[in-house]
Amino acid sequence: MVLAVGNPFGLNQTVTMGIISAVGRANMGIVDYEDFIQTDAAINPGNSGGALVNLRGELIGINTAIFSRSGGYMGIGFAIPSRMAKAVMTSLIEHGRVIRGWLGVSIQNVNPALAEQFGSPDIKGVLVGDVIKDSPADKAELQRGDIIQRYRDKTINDAAHLRSLVAETSPRTSVPLMILRNEQSQTIVVNIGTLPKDLTARHPSQRTQETHPLSAITVTPVPPEHTQGKIGVMVQDVTQGSHPQKAGLKRGDILLEINRKKVLDIYLFEQIARSLDPQKPILVLLRRGNTTLFLTISPA
Repeated sequence: MVLAVGNPFGLNQTVTMGIISAVGRANMGIVDYEDFIQTDAAINPGNSGGALVNLRGELIGINTAIFSRSGGYMGIGFAIPSRMAKAVMTSLIEHGRVIRGWLGVSIQNVNPALAEQFGSPDIKGVLVGDVIKDSPADKAELQRGDIIQRYRDKTINDAAHLRSLVAETSPRTSVPLMILRNEQSQTIVVNIGTLPKDLTARHPSQRTQETHPLSAITVTPVPPEHTQGKIGVMVQDVTQGSHPQKAGLKRGDILLEINRKKVLDIYLFEQIARSLDPQKPILVLLRRGNTTLFLTISPA
């Protein structure tokens, strides 16, 4: 049971009551770092910034947002956990700015197809798509294709969960990570760094033959302005309704690897693509903007 305190519609010192509907809500598109408490205590415009307290009067969250089709209360409200608010407050007081921890990896959620490809027993954890050079992850020898299963003593649910945990960790803190590598669990220790201000600083058309699973895409050489390492091919077009399109491949993606084989240019892309078994899933590594991720393209 919780109480939401605020000033909805100008009605000062209003208190509403409800329950905690869920915790760890992320991917809402509200802020960069999301780990919301969801409550059905009535939260309306004017409640933002108000306290969410338990029945002992302890602050557990800051009312932040609502899900609504009408603009008013519909039974779904979100609050920032007090621990996140406290971490921001402490950082502002001590440093004059918000300092967040940084691991230096590109990560994605593990779906059943990726779990099968990487030998994971379930879809818990996050898959490392890339490791930034000279980052804390690189120095700890974290590798592309590792699945991060635990951060300290916490089981990782998804990418947003890990991102929040890392952001809340003070720089120069040593953190044990349990990872799955080559179907074997192991623990590595990483020294968390400080999130850089600018991560971007780190970071002829030909249709393929119609005889392999990637025949539904058209690729071109990577334009000079997109070149990072001078490898890969750019996806110019993806046939609607095709297996690559259903898997999430998009125009503008840069293919870096196919089934763990590096794609240096169109010639190598064609050579690898022609050797694919049309009955087996394909694991591709791609770069999308400043993010590197894996996709599994299923044959059916």
